[in-house]
Amino acid sequence: MSRLPLNTLPTFRVVARLGNLRAAAQELHLTHSAVSQQIKLLEEQVGFELFERRGRRTVEPALDRLDEGLRSATAAAKGEAQRIRLTLLPSFAQRWLLPRMPRWRERYPDIHLELHTSQQVVDLVREGFHVGLRQGQGPWRGLQAEQLVDSPLVVLGSPAAARRLKGCCVEELAEEPLLGRPELWERWFALGGWRGAVSPVATFNDAGLLLQAVEQDIGIGLAREVLAADALRDGRLVRLSPTALPGDSAYALYWCVFPPELENWPPLLAFRAWLREELAQSLQSLADAGHAA
Repeated sequence: MSRLPLNTLPTFRVVARLGNLRAAAQELHLTHSAVSQQIKLLEEQVGFELFERRGRRTVEPALDRLDEGLRSATAAAKGEAQRIRLTLLPSFAQRWLLPRMPRWRERYPDIHLELHTSQQVVDLVREGFHVGLRQGQGPWRGLQAEQLVDSPLVVLGSPAAARRLKGCCVEELAEEPLLGRPELWERWFALGGWRGAVSPVATFNDAGLLLQAVEQDIGIGLAREVLAADALRDGRLVRLSPTALPGDSAYALYWCVFPPELENWPPLLAFRAWLREELAQSLQSLADAGHAA
């Protein structure tokens, strides 16, 4: 990669502050065309648009994200480490992403991941994040979204629970201590031909905590299969029934979302490709073990 054209940065700063190319040209005592060419050159080097253009106006996006993009581009030009700021659910971070971080570091030692976990939907632009991993339906206004995986909800238990419940029917499972949301359990039982009110002994706002409780044999849980992939492989969890609650937009879809102008940013391209590869491996391991629905 060629070095960043540092002579364009003062022009960029003025355009960002004024939000208008013509006004920036007047302040810099340059022609409108000269300012436009400098911004175009900088965008070509960085690899994404620095401003949203609407008609003849130039509107400033979040300065934090612009500064981060420039810092990343400068670091790349100098051969230094780059950074991806990522926001995601605690459950996905704990149960799936963190165990795979060593493989990321081995493959991309110069691209650092900065993780921020939250149960709330974070405004990527306002908070200065490059990418988010989200669950649900979307769409997310102003962001580009790529579907990562559609994972069904399955019934899981500890090895001790699996031994105790071997060969049991759906009605018998309903008598067990249940962990998770009652409406999801009622939908799952209905698929097995049993209908009735259920009263879980505990509900959780975080699937990672639910799976931890299942591993500790507090009860049996209904959770997204992809989050349990490693525990199923290692024998810490056992799938108790072949019946799965099909993935749907409200509970089982995972997405990668990011500002459209970062679509072709090399670190983000690498991260998205790596995510798809790792998720494919997780699903394949489930299928090989006979867990996948």
